[in-house]
Amino acid sequence: MVEAKATAKYIRIAPRKARVVIDLIRGKNVTEAFAVLKFTPKAGADVVNKVLKSAVANAENNFDMNVDALYVAEAYVDQGPTLKRIHPRSRGQAFKILKRTSHVTVVVKEK
Repeated sequence: MVEAKATAKYIRIAPRKARVVIDLIRGKNVTEAFAVLKFTPKAGADVVNKVLKSAVANAENNFDMNVDALYVAEAYVDQGPTLKRIHPRSRGQAFKILKRTSHVTVVVKEK
C-alpha cells in the first residue's frame, strides 16, 4: 500500500502539547481532519495543519493519489532537542528553563 509522509522537525512547541492536537486527527478522513484542526484553539493546531497539508500535497504530486480518498493513517510527535535556558532566582540561585522542541510526522494513505 502506497503512503505519503510529511515531517516538520525542530518545532518550538512541547511534544505533550502537540500530542493533544495530533490525537484529534489520527484515523480521520483528510477533509474531516482539516475541519477539526481549523476549529481547534490550541497552539499545535497550526503546526499540525501545515504538516497535514504537506502530506496531502506529497500524496497528490508524488504518488498520484486521489485527495478525496485520503485518510490520516499515522500521526505522531517525537521529542526533539531541548533548549536549556537559565532563569535567575533569589540569593544568587539559578533555575533551569527547558524549552522543548518537537518533530511532527503525518502519514496519509488511500482508502
